[in-house]
Amino acid sequence: MHLPAPFERVGDHVGIALPGGRALFTTRRGGVSEGAYASLNLGRWTADDADAVDRNRNILAAAIGLPLEAVVQGRQVHGNRVERRAAPSGEPREADGVATAEPKLAPLVLTADCLPVALIAPGAVAMVHAGWRGLADGVVENGVAAVRELGGDGEVQAAIGPGAGGCCYEVGDDVAAAFGRSAGLLDLKAVARERLEAAGVAHVYDAGLCTICSDPDLFFSHRRDGGVTGRQAGVAWRS
Repeated sequence: MHLPAPFERVGDHVGIALPGGRALFTTRRGGVSEGAYASLNLGRWTADDADAVDRNRNILAAAIGLPLEAVVQGRQVHGNRVERRAAPSGEPREADGVATAEPKLAPLVLTADCLPVALIAPGAVAMVHAGWRGLADGVVENGVAAVRELGGDGEVQAAIGPGAGGCCYEVGDDVAAAFGRSAGLLDLKAVARERLEAAGVAHVYDAGLCTICSDPDLFFSHRRDGGVTGRQAGVAWRS
């Protein structure tokens, strides 16, 4: 797994440190799930064994050095809402991103081809789930706004984790039209970069990893695996 700077390998996973915070993008390696969900499936809303998913989530929490209750997420609906979170809560509310200024919270999103996008500034961080619908509806712009609103000071920087690449993500006329493009291969990461930069993000870093055509043992992929698959995560926290 080759990673461009400033990304780095953190065990089996992909890490990045930026001014104000860190992010970790998990692979499917290092967990306890079996079969189609092997092995570090973090998705509770899959058909995987719930106990295995809970054990996997504890593995993730240990990897970032925070208790499991500090890892916070929304219930993703391919929308554009970014929740502001100041404390752990119970049942997740519908949101495709979470932002916080609290040093002891770590926003998380789950993906299996959509883009996990970390937004980091001194004072606040966010993690956003960006599929084509969310990108078209402004989820990354809302994430940047949330970081600013929560007191993120200075430059906001972004890290795009593993997701469907322009090499493999083929779309029809309806999806392409949402971005003023023609049917065929769509580069979601390029779209995300354009929108992040237009929203004032100072630097956008792309891990350069496609979940569809990478080694199947490395990432879950909804498209490649016919919809029966686990979920990897993107998680961000203040440093």
